[in-house]
Amino acid sequence: MLLRATPPHTFTHTLHATSDPQPLRVWICSQRARSVKMPSFSWLLALYLAALTGNTDGAVARESTERNCSLTPPYLPSTAVNTSLQLEELRVQMRAMNISAYIIPATDAHLSEYIAPRDARLAFMTGFTGSAGTAVVTLNKAALWTDSRYWVQAERQMDCNWELEKDVSISSVAEWLISEVPKGDEIGFDPFLFSLKTQGDYNINLESTDRSLKSITENLVDKVWKERPSVPPDSLTRLPDRVIQRTWQEKVEHIRTQMGDNPYKPTGLLLSALDETAWLFNMRGNDIPYNPFFYSYTLLTMDEIWLFLHVERVTEELKVYLNASCEGALCVQLKGYDTILDHLKNYVTRPGVKVWIGTEYTNYALYEVITPQVRDAVAVIQFLMWLEKTVPEGNATELTAAEYVDKCRSKQKDSRGPSFATISASGPNAALAHYSPTKETNRRLTVDEMYLVDSGGQYLDGTTDITRTVHWGKPTEMQKEAFTRVLMGNIEISRTIFPSGTRGVNMEMLGRRALWEVGLNYGHGTGHGVGNYFGVHEWPVGFQSNNIGFRAGMFTSIEPGYYKENDFGIRIEDVAVVVPVQTKYGNNYLTFDTVSLVPYDRKLIDMSLLSSEQLHWLNKYYETIRSLVGAELDNQGLREEKDWMLRNTEPFAEIGSSASVSSSSLTLIALAVAMLHNIV
Repeated sequence: MLLRATPPHTFTHTLHATSDPQPLRVWICSQRARSVKMPSFSWLLALYLAALTGNTDGAVARESTERNCSLTPPYLPSTAVNTSLQLEELRVQMRAMNISAYIIPATDAHLSEYIAPRDARLAFMTGFTGSAGTAVVTLNKAALWTDSRYWVQAERQMDCNWELEKDVSISSVAEWLISEVPKGDEIGFDPFLFSLKTQGDYNINLESTDRSLKSITENLVDKVWKERPSVPPDSLTRLPDRVIQRTWQEKVEHIRTQMGDNPYKPTGLLLSALDETAWLFNMRGNDIPYNPFFYSYTLLTMDEIWLFLHVERVTEELKVYLNASCEGALCVQLKGYDTILDHLKNYVTRPGVKVWIGTEYTNYALYEVITPQVRDAVAVIQFLMWLEKTVPEGNATELTAAEYVDKCRSKQKDSRGPSFATISASGPNAALAHYSPTKETNRRLTVDEMYLVDSGGQYLDGTTDITRTVHWGKPTEMQKEAFTRVLMGNIEISRTIFPSGTRGVNMEMLGRRALWEVGLNYGHGTGHGVGNYFGVHEWPVGFQSNNIGFRAGMFTSIEPGYYKENDFGIRIEDVAVVVPVQTKYGNNYLTFDTVSLVPYDRKLIDMSLLSSEQLHWLNKYYETIRSLVGAELDNQGLREEKDWMLRNTEPFAEIGSSASVSSSSLTLIALAVAMLHNIV
């Protein structure tokens, strides 16, 4: 799955900068908020002519899917959301707070990448549902900043109250604020929704302009969002003992040892990211879609543990598990979620207190993840085989395909649902890197178009994320070349050897080099950390500039791509684990071991472009699939699926080799081994 920049895991305050003097309020988009579109004369004429021929469906199909605010009246597609009411009510709040602008980020109070519906303030205010963006509202204007993945989506979902700024930098937002907010005025923000770095960057950009930020702890969007979803009432759960590698007590003692070894001698550690507390206590919830986390903070000292959460969701069994009835060093004191700020203020007033903010505490664990990856491969193979049968019959759509891959995963052992909303995209929709099908945009899958599916699963023993791009007909030469060059980028990163501690940003260009050679590129990140029954995007691992250096045991996705606007999209994504490797001279070197185990579409690979090293890597990868996935397919009695896998993992003829090993040869070898085993 694609990565967006993830803020540091810290307990911070979010800035909402506004250029108007009124308070801003955010509404989540709903069906009732959809705008009523006033068709232009040209649209009416087209519909009238179509009606004469009895082809009104075709007229509607040719209707533009993006807004056109230059027309009078403006043209809005049916997917656009009317935001006039929420903007009006937000500006009332802004005037009451005497601010001229209000900044609305796309995160929550834990700086999460994936957020709960109740935290989707940006979507409520703008109608835009992409996962990355920043909105700013002044007393007479409103603007949204987002990256290239979402430009088309924003034009489809926003009405003409909003300007689209095709940038994501804080400096760009600040420049706009300087041009719209009068000197001497204040810009409002919610201090819970900005990281310390974000707040500092805004201050740096605004400090010499005679415009200042104003912290407003009561979120102005929440004040006007009358039907804001509530926190799920479900009880929290703990992981079963069979999948726990370390108890929470062992983790606490380890952290306290780290605190004692820290030269700054912190007296307390604050965990504000949701995955940190879930990891520490081996607990899970369902507050965040596709991520088994729950609203929480943890404050840990040398002799006390405070867990801030919705206490009513803690069962008696969990209270016993957490030793919640005592006050010792390994007893968890349960506090209300909303009391964290007051409790922290009281704690830091104690003499000699130093709080360690967990911005660099990496909570990945060396769990056994190969088992869920193999089971996940079985599900994806079942899905791809089903598509091969169904698409030529004309019976599959983007939506039914997304439902089917989820259904395949649900049948696997220890499945706990998808790890994110499936990206199921055909033809021009696949050119939108973060597209998700809706009833309005749903396309029928055909043998004439490329199809991209980015999906993943949550399992008790792991989290998966995989993207495959396929074509059931005859791809064009350009499509084959682009696909092959994306595959070359994936292989080049996967096979590289590097010193321990090398940062992903320093090898990221390997994923782009084959594309750059012919003037192609992609506009998203090349990979992100992956959790273990955790967040599918686990910071701080990955290939971005704010990610830490790779160490053995870390898991990351590798996912180069290419997107041709209004035509097709390609992405090849695998999860890989960082492992030690022996080199001729040096020690402490690492490489990647790919654990996603699904073959690539053979008809899209131009073998003439691959180097001998890339071909060798590909054949070794296919050997691994045959060995590990083949055994699991046998265990599950899936003979037809195994035949499909064997056909699609036939070894390629390597440069300099006289022949390749055939599928039948491998079958005979396997049969011989089985016979010898039975004799023994």
